[in-house]
Amino acid sequence: MHRDTWRRAGRVAVWSVGLTAGAAVLVLGLTDERMAGYRVVAVLSAIFGVAFMASGLVAARRRPENRLGAVMVALGALWLTAQLMGFSHDSSALATASQALGDAYVVPLALLLVSFPTGRRPSHRDLLLVAPFAVAVIPLEVAWLLFLALPPPGNALLIADEPGVADAIDWTQRVMLTAASFALAAVLAERWRRASPPLRRRLTPVLAGATVLLVATGNLLVGKITDRPTPQWLQVAMLAALCAVPVAVLADIIRARLARSGIADLVLALRADPSPGALREALSRALGDPSLQVRFWLPEFTTYADVHGRPVDLPADPHRVTAMVDSAGAPVAALVHDASLHDEPELLDAVGAAAGFAVENARLHADLLARVDELRGTRTRILEAAQSERRRLERDLHDGAQQRLVALSLDLGMLEARLGGDPAAREAVGQARAELGLSLQELRELARGIHPAVVTGHGLAAALEGVAARAPVPVELRVELDSRLPEPVELAAYFLVSEGLTNVAKYARASAASVAVRRANGELVVEVSDDGVGGADASAGSGLRGLADRVDALGGRLAVDSPVGDGTRMRAEIPCG
Repeated sequence: MHRDTWRRAGRVAVWSVGLTAGAAVLVLGLTDERMAGYRVVAVLSAIFGVAFMASGLVAARRRPENRLGAVMVALGALWLTAQLMGFSHDSSALATASQALGDAYVVPLALLLVSFPTGRRPSHRDLLLVAPFAVAVIPLEVAWLLFLALPPPGNALLIADEPGVADAIDWTQRVMLTAASFALAAVLAERWRRASPPLRRRLTPVLAGATVLLVATGNLLVGKITDRPTPQWLQVAMLAALCAVPVAVLADIIRARLARSGIADLVLALRADPSPGALREALSRALGDPSLQVRFWLPEFTTYADVHGRPVDLPADPHRVTAMVDSAGAPVAALVHDASLHDEPELLDAVGAAAGFAVENARLHADLLARVDELRGTRTRILEAAQSERRRLERDLHDGAQQRLVALSLDLGMLEARLGGDPAAREAVGQARAELGLSLQELRELARGIHPAVVTGHGLAAALEGVAARAPVPVELRVELDSRLPEPVELAAYFLVSEGLTNVAKYARASAASVAVRRANGELVVEVSDDGVGGADASAGSGLRGLADRVDALGGRLAVDSPVGDGTRMRAEIPCG
């Protein structure tokens, strides 16, 4: 508590000093005769210093871990100190100090521009960008004063009046400042270009500040070349533009606080529409990040998934991922957001706490969908395995039992020819051959039911022509396909038509049937209808249920419409690419 008391006292002291210094600069600027004609510049100078100190104090209090607050306070203090010393009429030491500190503010300004918005310790590249400013306005400024005679009250640092040496140092300073400002503006422009839209909006005032700094330093160089002072309108414009930098920082802090105060709106939005699909939109609005994505942790699958239950990977950048955990510390979900939100952990925590129930609900929804997908995949694998086994059995029957029965029929035929004049023996052999032919036909039908080799060999259209020809009722067949389909789809359609026509023969008491097969919108549409008595129940028999399972395993849909007395219509839609 004692430390907090000292901190509050320190903030109050800095506020008092800053406001007092700003008021003094304003009063002196409006009353000093030397400022005649530059009153607007004097007013903006006071506003400039106070704005940086005030924004820095607010930033330091709201974000103590962010160094930008201290940098802005130092910038404002340097500026106001130099301005106050410049109004001295009698002290050469104060006048000289004002001249030495007059441009020192550009060092914390450059540091502020390269560090915004994170305020973290600057990188080596950032320090290289700031270093030329520091060299130009501190050691070179002092070296310049060593050889330059100032008007009364004089130069306290003068060791020799050497205008040529002072002019050479002045040239070096102006060129260095212009080059450093150009490099800083280029780096910030590239950073702005590569930033995401939310971060780009935050960086725009900073880029504008770097542009103003480039104009200011460039004008110093142009003024040196043309031997003309900076016009007052340009001084006013640059000071006004630079005042926007602390205002932008303050607005960024206020925006974050307003976002945290908008948690109530998030709760109301999730209460009005708690569906998983609305969760992302509500979180996106609360965080101000249109790119936000929500990933749900599925413990059983040991992976993250989207709202549809599809497995997804998280970005490798830790600044773009915020984990959400339950009260027991177990992961629930992860927010994949703009990297700039990493600097607002309180906002992320508040949003996560407010949306905890909705996130858990959406996670359960994603887990259910993932289980459904897993079940569908399992059914598909079982179907493929069964189909492979059917294919093997059909091949074994064709190459084994059928071939032996055919050979046996030929042997019986030759035996019948040798019997000659024994009518009884010839009749017995003929009957055996007839029975053998029926058995062979039944075996072929069995093999065709196990796996229709004609589908694999000649395609769906040819196979359905054979099915229609064998049907006990007239069948109108329309097949509109311009190319082969995946084998699982063709087999599903074949069995669908075969089962449908079998049911027509067994139960429908129909006089005619029709079969239509066509491709539409990436799906194979199969329709089997008849003019029978209707009343078919898809849940009553295993045949239609098995067809429904086969179609569903391929991601399709099967519908049966069978009003009593008005025939039956079976329609399947199977994705086929």
